[in-house]
Amino acid sequence: MTRLFKKGDQGPEIKEIQTLLMNKGYLTDEEINGVFDNETYRAVRAFQAQNLDQQGHPLTVDGQVGELTWWSLHNPKPSIQPPSAVDYQQMPAIELGGSARGRAALQVAINELKAGAGEIGGNNRGPFVKKYLHGIVSEGEPWCAGFVSYCFAQNPAGMPFKYTVGAQDVLQQFKKNGWAQQPGSGYSPKPGDIVVWWRDQPSSGKGHIGLVHQLRDGFLYTIEGNKSPNVQGFNYVFSRMDKLLGFGQVPDA
Repeated sequence: MTRLFKKGDQGPEIKEIQTLLMNKGYLTDEEINGVFDNETYRAVRAFQAQNLDQQGHPLTVDGQVGELTWWSLHNPKPSIQPPSAVDYQQMPAIELGGSARGRAALQVAINELKAGAGEIGGNNRGPFVKKYLHGIVSEGEPWCAGFVSYCFAQNPAGMPFKYTVGAQDVLQQFKKNGWAQQPGSGYSPKPGDIVVWWRDQPSSGKGHIGLVHQLRDGFLYTIEGNKSPNVQGFNYVFSRMDKLLGFGQVPDA
């Protein structure tokens, strides 16, 4: 594939792209028409926001299908561990802060990572995914927010917010409770905090979410579900993070 497919294009390749997006849950059968229309554009952006290229790097969210997005559409999500200066299987030092409830959720996330939790038998499928989705939506739907909800729900003290499979819904609940922090506010995320991104566009209601492992030497380290096939650690240059909607910390009761 050497072409760049974009809005307005038509033909069998566009129908193939639409079919692949449908198979991955980003379009419906009724939206397959061989035309790179607005629905296809939004679906491509949503797919790019939650998938990686063959080197394990996040796809550029531009709504166009080039070589890397074409590869990602045609292949299973790569299970690649990016280099990291921290050990995601270890709890961060207590001196780095974070609330007890947030750190407890992070410990659950670490345990899931150690267990090899992730997709089994297909995109957004398997017993781990089903567990995280909690019966709210059917297996096959994105599970990043379900994973975060699950981690907080394991606390014997109870769930601090309503279990949800929507990343932006989690953030809205945090905002309502006064637990959220705006990007660019100068807030330094702590272990067990949530971090939320938008996908497609900020107002779409679609998003992605992870748990903060730690902020260290200018890098934010996270544990996330649904960016790769497994629960996995990722790192970002903190000053260059884009598409951020905010952070949040569940306070101790």
